[in-house]
Amino acid sequence: MPARSPKALTTSLESIAILPRTPRTPRSADQRWREGDGDTIDEVELSLLGEDERRQAAQGAEEDVRPPDTTQKPFSPKDKRAIALLVVLYLIQGFPLGLALGSVPFLLREHLSYSQLATFSLASYPYSLKLLWSPIVDSYFYRKLGRRKSWILPMQIVIGSTMLALSFNAEEFMENPADHIYALSAAFTALVTFSATQDIAVDGWALTLLSEENLAYAATCQTIGLNTGFFASFTVFLALNSESFANKWHLPRLHLSTYLRFCSAFSFLVTIWLLFVKEDQEPVEEDLSISSVYKTMWKICKLRHIQILCVLHLFAKIGWAANDAVTSLKMVEKGLGREDLAIAVLIDFPFQILGGWVAGKWSRGEKPLRPWMYAFWPRLILAFIATLIIYFFPKPPISLGFFAMIVIHTVFQSFAGYHSVLESSVVPFAHRLI
Repeated sequence: MPARSPKALTTSLESIAILPRTPRTPRSADQRWREGDGDTIDEVELSLLGEDERRQAAQGAEEDVRPPDTTQKPFSPKDKRAIALLVVLYLIQGFPLGLALGSVPFLLREHLSYSQLATFSLASYPYSLKLLWSPIVDSYFYRKLGRRKSWILPMQIVIGSTMLALSFNAEEFMENPADHIYALSAAFTALVTFSATQDIAVDGWALTLLSEENLAYAATCQTIGLNTGFFASFTVFLALNSESFANKWHLPRLHLSTYLRFCSAFSFLVTIWLLFVKEDQEPVEEDLSISSVYKTMWKICKLRHIQILCVLHLFAKIGWAANDAVTSLKMVEKGLGREDLAIAVLIDFPFQILGGWVAGKWSRGEKPLRPWMYAFWPRLILAFIATLIIYFFPKPPISLGFFAMIVIHTVFQSFAGYHSVLESSVVPFAHRLI
């Protein structure tokens, strides 16, 4: 019997393809039959193994198709500390944003023309354009201090110093705003720019502070912290700044200069606290140059799902943009007192916090955009109802029943708003895509 050549033996072995065992996504039998694989590949793989190996491989296959554990785990102490830290950092951003986008334009509307108000409204633009310089924040840092703290600490010092400097001239600026419109616009534009830069660093830090299963709560921290700061600088400040409200409740009137000093002191105290918070060092291989970050951003922008998300950001708020911007102002024009508006928003504030928490909890899992999808149409309907409220607004004094309807509408609108805010789901959704 002639001996076999080594070449023939090698060829026969190379003709056998043993596929590696990889985790499989659970599928139904009908799906496997349509895709033409069924259990054929598994049977071929098992036939090439011994009895014990087949038993181990079959056991491994069962473990591979086992559905993931969807039970919610309790927060670890590290996550609890991270959530508290993130809420406080986002709170600092809310202070200048509430002044620049809320209370200061509200106080200036009686003294400035629409063109001058439009000039001041430019202060809000840096927060929308922060993506343009975010790669710089991600690329340059002092390693011993930490990637995120290298930007958060100086930004908070600058924010506190700017508000402190502005407090010395705040009353003069508010008494004659037309003469100081450019100085006011420049000061608050700088404040919003520094807050936006701090927000970039805080958003990046949230991705490493929180565990992966609780990453969706980063947006909840932003909702709670940012809106608490915004609420304090807008509604609470306007109420305490009102002479009629102060006289009615026998409280001292809160001046803008005093409130700016309070915000400045709070920013400085949090900055000192951060000096004792240790930031985990990120691996060296994750460090990217600015050009690499911009290239990565461009690759992400070319993803189809990201493009769809951008289109949603661009057009989704058209239906309620006017309602969010001018409804409260029109109510004041129709005769609703500032103190009554403050009471309505004060009642609504706990529901804002609850809405942000529920939205973050609901966005966990495989469908992070579910809260936004479910709340989209209710928010449009509530915006239409707000239009009817303005149209049929009675002459003052308004009745208790009508005021109760305003409060109820405000609560429902706020609750729907914080379920339909895209930011409550963008963090886990985009993180999963990337």
